[in-house]
Amino acid sequence: MRILWLKTEFLHPVDKGGRIRTYQMLREIANRHHVTYLTLDDGLADRDATERAREYAAEVVRVPFSPPPKGTLPFYSALLGNLGSPLPYAVGRYRSAEMERAVQEHAQHADLVICDFLAPAVNVPHQLACPVLLFQHNVESMIWERHTAVATSAVKKAYMNLQWQRMERFEGQACRRFDHVVAVSPIDSQVMRERFGVTAVSDVPTGVDTEYFTPEHTNPRRRVELVFTGSMDWMPNDDAMRWFLAEILPRIRASLPETTLTIVGRSPSATVRSLAEKLPSVEVTGRVPDVRPYLDRASVFIVPMRVGGGTRLKIFEAMSMGLPVVSTAIGAEGLPLVDGVSGCLRDDPGRFADAVVTLLRDDAMRRRIADTGQQQVREKYGWSGVADAFMETCQQVVQSFGQRGTSQR
Repeated sequence: MRILWLKTEFLHPVDKGGRIRTYQMLREIANRHHVTYLTLDDGLADRDATERAREYAAEVVRVPFSPPPKGTLPFYSALLGNLGSPLPYAVGRYRSAEMERAVQEHAQHADLVICDFLAPAVNVPHQLACPVLLFQHNVESMIWERHTAVATSAVKKAYMNLQWQRMERFEGQACRRFDHVVAVSPIDSQVMRERFGVTAVSDVPTGVDTEYFTPEHTNPRRRVELVFTGSMDWMPNDDAMRWFLAEILPRIRASLPETTLTIVGRSPSATVRSLAEKLPSVEVTGRVPDVRPYLDRASVFIVPMRVGGGTRLKIFEAMSMGLPVVSTAIGAEGLPLVDGVSGCLRDDPGRFADAVVTLLRDDAMRRRIADTGQQQVREKYGWSGVADAFMETCQQVVQSFGQRGTSQR
């Protein structure tokens, strides 16, 4: 099969959930199919990102792209300018006439176009001679809805609400106009059916590289060390750490004052750094070349997320490394994490803290939950099987389209 894969970025560095999922699946898919990787390129990827794209694609099409850098005057001007647009800013910022022309051209030689994440959809023409599949890593509008719910200032709540309404409208239109939608969990696919009226939707599970995420235990686990991993420039992760530092960690330290925390992930905000500096034994690493040493030395993995969508690859990575997970329901949404068996699910700050303290104190319980979770992901969630399930759906979409002929989008 000839696949045209649409993206808004190169995959290296492979340092956040969406890139990890795409990279692992594409490496499997590219072994059996011809993949043309068409992407916007803002110049911020690793210098060898174009060359390394050959790891997951036979051909690479690069479309130069220059969005205003976050935190600059042009960025804030673009935010203000977006107030008059029907598009949510998170989608509108990727609008590219050059990418739309490139999609039109290269789709003529493809059996299937795969739009990876929602943002590239803004550049997919409404009429193509082959089917288009939308690969949804999240229900994006649900993330903005949750941001609105936890916003503390009136101005921020109003802005988040505006973006939520625009995102819901755009996302619904995109899900309905494409030939098929693939979600990353049964929960997400059900939300798309109910929220957007989508009928052609299915789901594939999240995977994990179990060979890579294997504990080495070169250093003994630190009995009272907690760890969180994730791209800290993603707002749900930033919100999670702000909430944990302010509301949960002090409760844990009331019982276990020696508890330490390491926050691992690129581009942490000034607010998170400032909060961490005021607390003893909290380390904020920023970007690291390898998260495994931090997972290998910790005793409990925390996922205190109040905002999010899709599924958290970080949870499977931690489980594969033999770490017990304490998460909110939103943090573990869409994953087979069973409370008290393969992890702990707690939404209230006090109950979240109590679960962490219990695991830190009870070695037998901690090992039991960690071993159960590790066995589960290693037996069922390797990337090869996930890619196979994804490609089965792709084959069905192509066959169905061939029976209908060219469609109008």
